[in-house]
Amino acid sequence: MATDAMRPLGASGGSSSARLGSSLHVKGEITGSEDLQIDGSVEGLIQLDERKLTVGATAKVTADIIAREVVVYGTVKGNLRAKDRIEIKKDGSVNGDLTTSRIMIEDGAYFKGSIEIDKSADKDKDSHSAFAKSSAPAAAGKTI
Repeated sequence: MATDAMRPLGASGGSSSARLGSSLHVKGEITGSEDLQIDGSVEGLIQLDERKLTVGATAKVTADIIAREVVVYGTVKGNLRAKDRIEIKKDGSVNGDLTTSRIMIEDGAYFKGSIEIDKSADKDKDSHSAFAKSSAPAAAGKTI
């Protein structure tokens, strides 16, 4: 449901996304390189390393999740690992451990587990931005 205006700047404009409908049930492993919205139920493992996973309001997910970004409107039982951020919306429910560099849990959301803030991603961003700031003036005058 994300529009191009809502996508992070790092996401490519031509990126694709998929949807698992509310009447579908998947047992096993889901891997891929596109954004995914789940409205049905999933048991197993979900691995979308550099992509966004949205757990819809009707979704019931019993799985470990690895993604760049995870947004939960429904129910998740399992551990979540997101490189960028995890959001648990007001009617969302997560029972499991979270590992991410940024976290947002809205009022009314349910969460049981532990949270580990992974600062290594922030250090990478800081070193890249510091490099970009110091090299930007020199690079601005060059023509490629």
